[in-house]
Amino acid sequence: MSTAYLGQRPSAEFPRSARLVYPSFPANLGMFIVLLHLEIFILLVYYAKKKRRAQQYLGEDGSHKKERKLYNDGYDDDNHDYIIKQGEKFLDRYEISSPIGKGSFGQVVKAYDHEEQCQVAIKIIKNKKPFLNQAQIEVKLLEMMNRADAENKYYIVKLKRHFMWRKHLCLVFELLSYNLYDLLRNTNFRGVSLNLTRKFAQQLCTALLFLSQPELNIIHCDLKPENILLCNPKRSAIKIVDFGSSCQLGQRIYQYIQSRFYRSPEVLLGVPYDLAIDMWSLGCILVEMHTGEPLFSGANEVDQMNKIVEVLGMPPDHLLDQAHKTRKFFDKLPAAEGGGYVLKKVNGKDGRIRPKAAGDALLRPTTQLLQADGGRIHEYATSAVASPTRYIQRNYIVNERSPIMAAAVALSPPDTPADEFRQISGALAEARGVGVVGGVGRRWGGERMDVEAARRDEDLLPVCSLAHSPVAIH
Repeated sequence: MSTAYLGQRPSAEFPRSARLVYPSFPANLGMFIVLLHLEIFILLVYYAKKKRRAQQYLGEDGSHKKERKLYNDGYDDDNHDYIIKQGEKFLDRYEISSPIGKGSFGQVVKAYDHEEQCQVAIKIIKNKKPFLNQAQIEVKLLEMMNRADAENKYYIVKLKRHFMWRKHLCLVFELLSYNLYDLLRNTNFRGVSLNLTRKFAQQLCTALLFLSQPELNIIHCDLKPENILLCNPKRSAIKIVDFGSSCQLGQRIYQYIQSRFYRSPEVLLGVPYDLAIDMWSLGCILVEMHTGEPLFSGANEVDQMNKIVEVLGMPPDHLLDQAHKTRKFFDKLPAAEGGGYVLKKVNGKDGRIRPKAAGDALLRPTTQLLQADGGRIHEYATSAVASPTRYIQRNYIVNERSPIMAAAVALSPPDTPADEFRQISGALAEARGVGVVGGVGRRWGGERMDVEAARRDEDLLPVCSLAHSPVAIH
């Protein structure tokens, strides 16, 4: 064995010419061979690993897939959502059945509770700090509401419990049916009967009245048909869900809230808001449920404000003076032209449009839904907006002066079975002097709104192909 490996100087040195060509060429031959072998070994290991990785992510078509990173030890996808596996058990109790819906917050799955032996919906929050923080506020508000509604009579979804699972906050809810948007879609967006709309309105007003109690003072902030779920696919009982954007009065967290079609003027303008913004959303929902089309269907916020002004007229100057987003929607006229505000020009059109009256042909059939004595649901001044209490007490949900409606309400509480709905429908149709099956077409303001005057089984909810809402608790 050569003594060069022991670090001893060899008997012969490399030629001088070799050192001139390779200045870093070591004089010690043994040390050079050791380093060379080590470098070759490192390169072999590196390229072998690279080859294995390439083979692992090679697609069926021979193309290379993007290298996959592990998130949360492989439990999460690259969007920080938990990777759902059918049949997996959470806490050795909740067996996952199938996904129900997905949203910005995370996802909702259907599961079977082996301890209580019932189906539940589990809302799994994303594994991200901001989503966790907001979900913790949602849990706090839900627990407050559930404590105040121990008898489960105020149409608020029931939170059973919550827990952490592999760094995800999980909220366990009662399992509900499909939502009101699914119901509209099932009518081909022709809308539901005025009587059924009143049933929904009465329950929603009761829920908003409950939320307005001094000990709660909760603003939902995202009331829309997708967040109102039927308890049973064949009955009209409903519950409000998704309090992920909610807050208490005086503890407003976000400025950008409410889905656009149901967004109130104060949110659009950026002025302080209160519980009245939920009443605005309610008015939009009721019109949509009856007509089948959104009341204000803006393509963006500017278009949304234009559509509101077209129906309700210009907001008062004092409101626009204090709003910090006024310039986004309106131009202020110089004093020489009388001051005040006009809508900004959109696509070259003059902003000084003629506002339509609230009793325009399109809205005339639903005016009785939107107005209550001494106050309206849709009003720029929040002090003038009809409160849930006033709306419940007046005769526009339950017309106490009308024997027909009084009888219908008496016969049809929210949990009325489907065959009793038929009886009510028949009684209403007979009182109107039309047959249940017969129909009279009507058009509102030239718009596509061909609705049967007396729809067959008008209070019977359409059969939906989905047993549960695709958006569920979202």
